[in-house]
Amino acid sequence: MTLTHGLIAFAGAIMLTYALRKLALQTSILDIPSKRSSHSKPVPRGGGLSIVVIWYGFLIYYASQGYIANNFFYANLAGLIIVALGILDDIYRLAPGIRLLFQSLASILALWALGGIEQIQLGFYNYQEPLTLHIASFVGILWAINLFNFLDGIDGFIGMETTFVALAAFALFQNTMFVILAAASLGFLILNWYPAKIFMGDTGSTFLGFLLAILAIHHHNLDQGNLLIWFILTAVFWFDATVTLFRRLQNGEKLSRAHRKHAYQRIVQYGLSHQKTTLMALLINISLFVPLAMVYYYGLYHLILLVFLLDIAVLYLVLKVIDRKKSFQET
Repeated sequence: MTLTHGLIAFAGAIMLTYALRKLALQTSILDIPSKRSSHSKPVPRGGGLSIVVIWYGFLIYYASQGYIANNFFYANLAGLIIVALGILDDIYRLAPGIRLLFQSLASILALWALGGIEQIQLGFYNYQEPLTLHIASFVGILWAINLFNFLDGIDGFIGMETTFVALAAFALFQNTMFVILAAASLGFLILNWYPAKIFMGDTGSTFLGFLLAILAIHHHNLDQGNLLIWFILTAVFWFDATVTLFRRLQNGEKLSRAHRKHAYQRIVQYGLSHQKTTLMALLINISLFVPLAMVYYYGLYHLILLVFLLDIAVLYLVLKVIDRKKSFQET
């Protein structure tokens, strides 16, 4: 069943992405390049909707068959707010305040459905403070929604990252829904690989950030691994986005202004192609996943915090190399 459903999701995503590209061209839903863009000509956007449609199609089917928990299903329904917001933003470009308001609403509804997070294991210490954890979870979902949007800047980057995270999560947790997510992302990636024939758009990028956040919380609550596992799986993304945001705050920059200061953007400016940059990120992801998989496989859960800290050290070293190649201040 898993392989068959994965193939259906993959084929369906390809066909839907082709159809969305045609629709975007007919309706002039295009991403017009600016001096801050990493592309040089108008490209259709909104292709991430194909992943959304495939995901919800299988979600409804699995829910009807009793394969998934009700609370997870209802948390996903909150994601429809993110999808609707993304579609409107891809067409009309909504104000940041409106986006944040409805993103917050979706995050609160999803957390309510999931029951929030009651505890988190930090090495040998079990942290239990519901209010703090609920607030942190809310902020975390909001940050995930927006950081995926921030890092949707070069061809194939989001699609490759989501495919990796989903496959890695399936290897750890053996949940068929991860295969569906990986297959749908890979199907979209066929048309999003350099040179991209269609972009994911806010419709896809914000939804994927939301989805991975609630997947992390849901599986954490099922006691299928420490929440730190998800920080490790998505480390390449959140580390780049968080450090870049912090640096821009230090510089007193206007955060709503478009920029090309993320590490992945600067390495492209240095001369690495979109494909090589994306593949480099994939190799870093794999190198971070290997020690995590070994720790998880042998049940050494108390070492996950150590793996997390080692991964941060690796990413910091990679960032310093990129800084030497293309300075943050030069962009």
